[in-house]
Amino acid sequence: MTFRTIKTVTLGCRVNQYETEFLRQGFQRLGYRDAVDGEPVDLCIVNGCVVTAESEAKTRKAIRRMAKAHPRAEIIVVGCYAARAGEEAAAMPGVVEVVADKRQMADLLARRGLTDAPTGIERFPSRRRAYVKVQDGCLAGCSYCIVPKVRPYMTSRPTDEILGEVRRLVENGHREVVLTGVHLGAFPSLAGLVRRITDLPGEFRVRLSSIEAAEVTPELISLMVERRERICPFLHLSLQSGSDAVLRRMNRRWTAGRFVSRCREIHSALDRPAICTDAIVGFPGETEADFEATCRAIEEAGIAKIHVFRFSPRPGTAAAEMPDQIVNNVIDRRAGILRDMGNLARRKFCRTLIGRQLHVIVESTLSGRPGWVAGTSEHHIPVIFLGDEGLIGKLVAVAADSEEDGRIVARNISDIPK
Repeated sequence: MTFRTIKTVTLGCRVNQYETEFLRQGFQRLGYRDAVDGEPVDLCIVNGCVVTAESEAKTRKAIRRMAKAHPRAEIIVVGCYAARAGEEAAAMPGVVEVVADKRQMADLLARRGLTDAPTGIERFPSRRRAYVKVQDGCLAGCSYCIVPKVRPYMTSRPTDEILGEVRRLVENGHREVVLTGVHLGAFPSLAGLVRRITDLPGEFRVRLSSIEAAEVTPELISLMVERRERICPFLHLSLQSGSDAVLRRMNRRWTAGRFVSRCREIHSALDRPAICTDAIVGFPGETEADFEATCRAIEEAGIAKIHVFRFSPRPGTAAAEMPDQIVNNVIDRRAGILRDMGNLARRKFCRTLIGRQLHVIVESTLSGRPGWVAGTSEHHIPVIFLGDEGLIGKLVAVAADSEEDGRIVARNISDIPK
């Protein structure tokens, strides 16, 4: 059998990464194999992102780069870029098809001859921790965000389909599954889904990706306590601003006070949970007092890590047309302050873990340190320790010894004298 070759390029979020893997495995069923460096490519899939103007530009650049490097290849463009700029994508060199609606991915495979469409993926070969998409679409309408215009439908996968996918991933060696969606908390009874997943047999743990604080229900918190051996004590909750005036202009659902209260509930219920957040600096009209309120809310919420985003006007969003746009040097200064806060918060949180037993998914050998490996703890903190490549992909118990630049230096429990 003569195999055709495929190459994929993914920009953007975990959902995009999952969807690229879905298509890649579908085309493998059709007789394609991954192209190795230097050989001709028959098919390129570019899964593009438009969450920022920069990511959209990177998507266009990726398409042009694929066309130049592989002039005989067919290029299929999918993702949010295909939804936002389908005509532009179709006119680019080498592009033979644009799939603007992610719900049509199975149809794409069917048009290529795969009549028995997959209901999920079998493995996540590019990652030790496997992403599992459970939901798609967002209608939240945040004034800075383009996503509701490119993913305006709300869908959730059938629970049995998700459970079957998790079983396959665990059977194929994945020791962590990360539940993800465009609006993860919109999945009906997310706590019920997590409970059913954690009922499955096998050595694995579950992590939730980004979710709104309002959707971390008492039921979900209780489940995280009850199944603490299976559910990672980590939550990524989007604050965006600590100023209620800014949050109203952002069209966000909750006040900063309610966000802080929910974080305190989580801290009270769980043993040293890691709470990560997103913060946008320089939103139109943001005053120094507004920015100080953001810093205050982050401190009061006990945040372990901050993703700092500089506001930049996104054409097609309400925020791009708002008055009182903030000048770049002010945005840069505020972003620097928050990044410094985030670095200190991460190191402080790491130090709370010293002396504890952690469980690490080993993901790679450590560059520059022969005989060391690196991985991710249940708290989503990087961990390094002595070990060899035979540990890669395994879930290893370690003792946390020290903190080093926002990561944990540890020892393999099996190496510690009894």
